[in-house]
Amino acid sequence: MLRQAKVFRDNQQMQERIMDSNDLERERGITILSKNTAIRFRGTKINIIDTPGHSDFGGEVERVLNMVDGVLLLVDSVEGPMPQTRFVLKKALELGHRVVVVVNKVDRPAARVQHVINSTFELFCELEATDDQCDFTTVYASGIQGKAGMEPDNLADDLEPLFESIIKCVPGPRVQPSAALQMLVTNLDYDEHKGRIAIGRVHAGKIARGQVAKICTPDGNCRVAKVVELFVYDNFARVPVDDVEAGDICALSGLPDVQIGETIADRDGDALPTISVEEPTVKMSFSVNVSPFAGREGKFVTSRNLRDRLMRELERNLAMKVEDGESADTFLVSGRGTLHITILIENMRREGYEFMVGPPRVINKEENGKTLEPYEEAVVEVPEEYVGAVVDMLGTRKGQMLDLQASSSGTTVVKYRVPTRGLLGLRNAMLTATRGTAVINTIFDSYGQWAGDMSTREQGSLVSFDMGPTTSYALFSCQERGQLLLGPGVEVYKGQIIGLHQRPGDLDLNACKRKAATNVRSNKDATVVLAAPLEFSLDDCVEYIQEDELVEVTPLSVRMLKNPRMGKKGKK
Repeated sequence: MLRQAKVFRDNQQMQERIMDSNDLERERGITILSKNTAIRFRGTKINIIDTPGHSDFGGEVERVLNMVDGVLLLVDSVEGPMPQTRFVLKKALELGHRVVVVVNKVDRPAARVQHVINSTFELFCELEATDDQCDFTTVYASGIQGKAGMEPDNLADDLEPLFESIIKCVPGPRVQPSAALQMLVTNLDYDEHKGRIAIGRVHAGKIARGQVAKICTPDGNCRVAKVVELFVYDNFARVPVDDVEAGDICALSGLPDVQIGETIADRDGDALPTISVEEPTVKMSFSVNVSPFAGREGKFVTSRNLRDRLMRELERNLAMKVEDGESADTFLVSGRGTLHITILIENMRREGYEFMVGPPRVINKEENGKTLEPYEEAVVEVPEEYVGAVVDMLGTRKGQMLDLQASSSGTTVVKYRVPTRGLLGLRNAMLTATRGTAVINTIFDSYGQWAGDMSTREQGSLVSFDMGPTTSYALFSCQERGQLLLGPGVEVYKGQIIGLHQRPGDLDLNACKRKAATNVRSNKDATVVLAAPLEFSLDDCVEYIQEDELVEVTPLSVRMLKNPRMGKKGKK
């Protein structure tokens, strides 16, 4: 869309996924932050906001949906609507937005366009869309070829049918140009020269550069500030302007303490309703690093550094909550899911922070004297021969089967309703059981009755009981007890997890033992053959640890260890 709107030169080389500008977004291939741009088609300006599809980043979606008048629902021509599609679509339909359904990749050999359209219509009905919303316009496209059309077998040479559908189906801005100024701040940016930049849509009136405005909250608190600079988005750039009228999205500087959810108004304007987001379902503890290697690699290591960074995250991450933990150097961070929190951990690690995190725990509710826990809907796509292993695994984690469908291509789609507790640590176990062939997607469903006790990990850990560099000689005997997580020559300390035990329960090992230097001839070290160690990412470590274990996060390393504040059996 950007290329065909002549945003770039014809000979300009652009990277893929240009809206995913964050390093983590490029590495993982997902959208994490909402971002906006604008293009022009036949004299009409179209503001485009790219939102995350994953439900863990639902807070990003909820705060920008009030800036738009319609949505493009992008659906794969083979997979159809994914579980994450449900969350974003539900929020858009609740706000009464019109939807244009875009079936992408219709040029794939396995495309099943009619099935996808029927599945999308069923999803609209399940989400209680109005009759007008259910009568959606469908555009068929091939993004890689830059083609679109109103029929799957008759695509135009460009995306003009898509642009025309947007102009025709999405209504113009429903605003009051002559009323008092009202602009809801939905995003924040920062510039080294301009300071904090507030981004939002002008809902009523007009805002001008140099204007004195008041910043209001719904509870009636107001303060006065001056708009120093004013920008609009046009052709993938921020363009300075003198004034912005109602209906357009703009960015402004000069308001150093403005927050997301506040209203910028003139002297007669009132505050708009603030942005409300759904409650978090998972929490993790963040604490100061107390391992023997503390302070070696990190730049920010104190509890004050940790607190300041977490409070700064709350300014733009509305779906996250931070509260004090049991001790002065511990903080409880709550989010929509483990991915939501591990993205924050990874960003902090890259910024130079060093700290420890505990295992993810679900946030339960009490209603009428009963304990309720969050449930999620899990959809697993797996080859036919591994269906038994998947069903068994989800069954032991208190899952309830909702649907099972076999396709002609040899894959089976299994749908379950599972307690969030049961999904913690499931991904790696399922990939192992299905030889890496399973594709699992989850989305929050609702709170339900407590499902009872469950076991999520059968094996224990291999734990080092000595400090120093690991040796090939010691690791050779250690690898007979399970799978190792590190090779020779790596510094370890007492209590660090160095591998996965092949049996239940933890096993203490000496990974630093050296060969006795006697004058008796023996085999050389070169004859020691070690298996390749498992490589655990940050996400894998967070999934793996239990109640009595922690993950040590530094800019250069991610280590797991037994919690020094807990005894052998996980009791304080």
